[in-house]
Amino acid sequence: MHPLEDVLGYRFEKPELLERALTHSSYANERLDGALDCNERLEFLGDAVLGMVVGDHLYREHPDLPEGDLTRLRASMVCEEALVEVAKDWRLGDHIRLGHGETLSGGQTRTSILADAVEAVLAAIYLDGGIAQVRRTIRSAILCREVPTGSTRDHKTALQEFVQREKGHVLSYELISEQGPDHQKTFTMAVSLDGRQVGQGDGHSKKEAEQMAAKVALEILESKE
Repeated sequence: MHPLEDVLGYRFEKPELLERALTHSSYANERLDGALDCNERLEFLGDAVLGMVVGDHLYREHPDLPEGDLTRLRASMVCEEALVEVAKDWRLGDHIRLGHGETLSGGQTRTSILADAVEAVLAAIYLDGGIAQVRRTIRSAILCREVPTGSTRDHKTALQEFVQREKGHVLSYELISEQGPDHQKTFTMAVSLDGRQVGQGDGHSKKEAEQMAAKVALEILESKE
């Protein structure tokens, strides 16, 4: 039995799912046989599951709120800062398997790693126990919290709302480059509007780089009005 299961309040039928959720790419890359999977695919799935469960909750609990307000509420509840608080409650930093370099650089406390691990763990619970079980976990870990009201701005949501004032516009994000070792990567993302690039941003995670690209794009577009 994994000690994290006591914190989660859930016993895995397939404990290998939890192990994979706690395996960072830096750890998997150091395994010479290449047979170890990291948590990146689980992170992708967990992001989708979390967004759906939180969105469903907000839709039912706030029948009078318009789409824009619901979008902002959901973004504040699933943002990196909110997930890091969950990771701290779960003490995920004590359980994530990291490569040697990532460990030396303090990866156990890196916000992007912790937030991604939360999403991966949620995906593991979903695959192992189904939607009802992951809904219970999300309810106890996230939905019970007070919605953040700080000054952190979701630039991607703000940019989406800005361009949707006129119908027919499409935003897309693209990874331009990633540089540095696994424990100190820098990502560059570009955001395009209707196929034309309108901003670039850097960050230590793809999500952070997307936020910075959206911030740059929003500033440029607003200045042209």
